Amino acid sequence: MAYVVTAKWTAKEGQEGVVAAALAKLAGPSQAEAGMLLYQLHRDPENSRVFLIYEQYRSQADYELHGASPHFQQFGVGEAFPALESRERGFYETWDV
Repeated sequence: MAYVVTAKWTAKEGQEGVVAAALAKLAGPSQAEAGMLLYQLHRDPENSRVFLIYEQYRSQADYELHGASPHFQQFGVGEAFPALESRERGFYETWDV
């Protein structure tokens, strides 16, 4: 089973470019993490302020390492978070049926 995280980020009015740029810088290093299985960015085609990040990790511990990583701290916490109106997360496990 994989540990799955969905993150929905809504940028403050006029800050969508800041969030998009931060996510673009965050994507490469995140995708290269040893415990990362999938890191996929999405943007709402009807509301450019809304971003969805779909992430799959080998384990919850790998997700926690991602959150503590220098690139997440710099580009996520340092650059994107101040430009967000809201941030929602969901946590799941893959279900092999």
